[in-house]
Amino acid sequence: MESKRCGKHQFRDLWHARFAIAVAVVLFMMMTIASPASAIPFCSKTSNAAKIACLHEAEADFWIARGKCNNLSASRGACKAAAHTVKKDDFQSCREQYTARQDVCALLGQAPYDPAVNPADFVDPVQIGGAVTPNPYFPLVAGTTRTYSGAGETITVTVTAQTKVIQGVTCRVVTDVVEVGGQVIEDTEDWFAQDVQGNVWYFGEIAQDFVNGELVSIEGSWKAGVDGAKAGIVMKAAPTVNETYRQEFSLGNAEDVATVLSITATETSPFASCTGTCVQTKDFTPLDPEAIENKYYAPGVGMILEVAVDATGTPIPGTRVELISVTP
Repeated sequence: MESKRCGKHQFRDLWHARFAIAVAVVLFMMMTIASPASAIPFCSKTSNAAKIACLHEAEADFWIARGKCNNLSASRGACKAAAHTVKKDDFQSCREQYTARQDVCALLGQAPYDPAVNPADFVDPVQIGGAVTPNPYFPLVAGTTRTYSGAGETITVTVTAQTKVIQGVTCRVVTDVVEVGGQVIEDTEDWFAQDVQGNVWYFGEIAQDFVNGELVSIEGSWKAGVDGAKAGIVMKAAPTVNETYRQEFSLGNAEDVATVLSITATETSPFASCTGTCVQTKDFTPLDPEAIENKYYAPGVGMILEVAVDATGTPIPGTRVELISVTP
């Protein structure tokens, strides 16, 4: 008899527990529905979704690697051990990316990132430098070529005469070619547009990486309006100190962010210098939390210097990339 009573009590307690959980779920759903959109942490939800996707991708890569190990004639054990090590590192990277995304949420707020793109708000890129005044820190004047040198690289950035229509906006095509020892290692086509207020928007890119002249990757390529990707602003018309903004947004693929550190910075490069007139930005991305750059933009010229910095903002030796020439 005692065992039956215990069974009944256990069943009743279990039923009460399930009922309580069901009530809690319903109340949570009602609160979520009733809550204003501003109270929902969309940014943090996005961070969490990206972390889950990252962990699943790392897990999938691990099992593919294990499958490849099974088809080796020898060294299977070493291959599997290496796969485990890579998986552990990938999991750690997923967690670091999550933390970095949460840091961005703290800077930008929890609102969804959904910038309004109205073609009527953008200028005809053909008129920039003529009837339309270019953004002083990011001039999109066709025919201009800027050459940079440093960190073992030569970088040639050309504002071409080509245009590309994205989401109804006519963008200027800018090429960015990186060479090491005379050999191209990166060849990127970027798409920028200037709005009527003078802000320069970034609508996407085709990024090509080469090894020994062979195309090996287009990772990082994205286009606004495709697969959830959205345009960002690469340079404000009137930068404000401590302002943070997204330069691009393709979740898990391209997530560059910039913070304005100063509008009275002083720097120098072989081609141009500025004394108390440069805009200094901190450029970073949650995809690679340790990759931080300070960039300096001189009015009427554009970017004259970029240098990698550590977490404290201290320049890393050997990473200065300086503007050495401009061909108008």
